[in-house]
Amino acid sequence: MRIVAGQFKGRPIQAPKSDATRPTSDRARESLFNMLAHAPWAPDLDGARVIDLFAGSGALGFEAISRGASFCLFVDTAHAARGAIRQNIDTLSLFGKTRIHRRSATDLGEKPAGLGTPFNLAFMDPPYHKGLVEPCLNVLRAGGWLAEDALIVVETAADEDPDLTGWDLITDRSIGAAKVWFLKAA
Repeated sequence: MRIVAGQFKGRPIQAPKSDATRPTSDRARESLFNMLAHAPWAPDLDGARVIDLFAGSGALGFEAISRGASFCLFVDTAHAARGAIRQNIDTLSLFGKTRIHRRSATDLGEKPAGLGTPFNLAFMDPPYHKGLVEPCLNVLRAGGWLAEDALIVVETAADEDPDLTGWDLITDRSIGAAKVWFLKAA
């Protein structure tokens, strides 16, 4: 895997040494970020505060930083995932722009004050077919993790249909075996 565009274009990203993660492919990330770069409803990546939930390798968060995001919080419970993210942070020298949060994305609690202002862009790429989208969306809202106009980008299996009650679906796209949903709070 490599970063597709921006400051770190072409730089490799380490993935966890585990079958438990399913990294978003370079092609899928390119499609996703092309939409974010050109859609009138997407936040400006320049200076964006990003949260990467179920982060795995951190590919989505690192791509956002490469394209101008000012900060990314990577959230994952898996030891191998956090190790890969830590290695990528070290390789890219991103210590001041990143933080790793060892917490379940479905049990975040209140956003700690030390993490700064709420996030205006959230990536959520949970394991497929586990019913994790709805509880994660609920804790993001209840815990004050999201800015008022935040965009949430959710990746699911193409055949999944999460309950998005309470969220405005801006659009969705099929990308290979995945479906990407673009949401804002209703």
